[in-house]
Amino acid sequence: MTNAAPQEPRASFDSWGPYALLIAGVVAAAVSARPVGMGRSAVIASTALVAAGAVLQVCWGRVKRRQPGPSRTGVCFYLLRWAIGFVLTWLNPFFAFYAVTGYYTAGRELPRRLVMPGLFLTAITMAGSEVGGWPPHGLLLWTGFLLVLSLNMGLVSVFTRFAQQEQERALVQAETIIELERTNTALQQALDENAALHAQLLVQAREAGVADERRRLAAEIHDTIAQGLTGIIAQLQVVANAPDLPTARTHLDRAATLARHSLGEARRSVHNLAPVALEHDGLPEALKGTVAEWGERTGVRAEFTVTGTAEQLHDEISATLLRIAQEALSNASRHARATRVGVTLSFLGDEVILDIRDDGRGFDLLALPERGRGGGFGLPGMRARAERIAGCLTVESEPGRGTALSARVPLVRHE
Repeated sequence: MTNAAPQEPRASFDSWGPYALLIAGVVAAAVSARPVGMGRSAVIASTALVAAGAVLQVCWGRVKRRQPGPSRTGVCFYLLRWAIGFVLTWLNPFFAFYAVTGYYTAGRELPRRLVMPGLFLTAITMAGSEVGGWPPHGLLLWTGFLLVLSLNMGLVSVFTRFAQQEQERALVQAETIIELERTNTALQQALDENAALHAQLLVQAREAGVADERRRLAAEIHDTIAQGLTGIIAQLQVVANAPDLPTARTHLDRAATLARHSLGEARRSVHNLAPVALEHDGLPEALKGTVAEWGERTGVRAEFTVTGTAEQLHDEISATLLRIAQEALSNASRHARATRVGVTLSFLGDEVILDIRDDGRGFDLLALPERGRGGGFGLPGMRARAERIAGCLTVESEPGRGTALSARVPLVRHE
């Protein structure tokens, strides 16, 4: 789309100014006709020239409305008006009131390269009137004429330069306003598009939130109830093969404890609260108890260590790391056949790192199934939990060399 070039503002004085100056020149010439020695022929000639100047100005006003800006027609008009003004000033110096019109119209009627020559012609007319009229008589008046002409051109040059600078600033401002209007229009369109996109994103976020909540609840059930039931089954299997009653009762007590614990977790999951282990303790204490209970239940040597300055973490951060630890320990007991497990919680500046290592049989990362054989979430579930709170999960393992798991999440303090 092509934008029209901004038109320079046209002063209202252009429409009536030349007529007012022409009338002023006529009045001044009439009052001074006798003192300057105007004869009958000079009066008749000046009257005809005044009429010609008025007619010329009327015709030019009509042409100017059709052809705004400098043009060849404008050059011809300027020269004709200058000629009329020069002759009138020759007849009576007070007609300089009319001749001065050339000073303030040269920039609008002449091309840029002809502005100074046009101003020079007007300066000649004005200088002649200022030294007493045309032609100057004697060397002294000619010298005065040259000095006055030089002074006029100097002043005209200075003021013309200022006028050109002001005109350029006005044009730049006009272009800037047009550009700002175009930018505002584009900005409004962008805002409308962003509003529509925002509404669409809200719908998508709502749908993603529903799906994410379903996955979270599935992971909650897997990490709590499913693991608790797995532990209960393991304890009951031991009871079935127990050689004596005290051993059977011990495992029955453990099964009952696991059942109560799973029931508590189920209630907490329904109410979407933090894990039971975090209800009264911070994450380090909850991990310490979880690791100790897991080691006692599985008979595997398990150690827990805290490094750095422990801080009270946001509930979501604590719950996520605890769930990851529980899932990692569950995997170690079911698949790793480890004899030793180490869990380390590290507070490092603006990050919290949970490391879990075992000396089990390990596995091939490339051959890892997407979901556990028992229907669990396994490593993908742990990775999804870490990523949900802007963290990450890395796993290192080789067959026969154990497994090292590291969850790195932002340190967000409890409010």
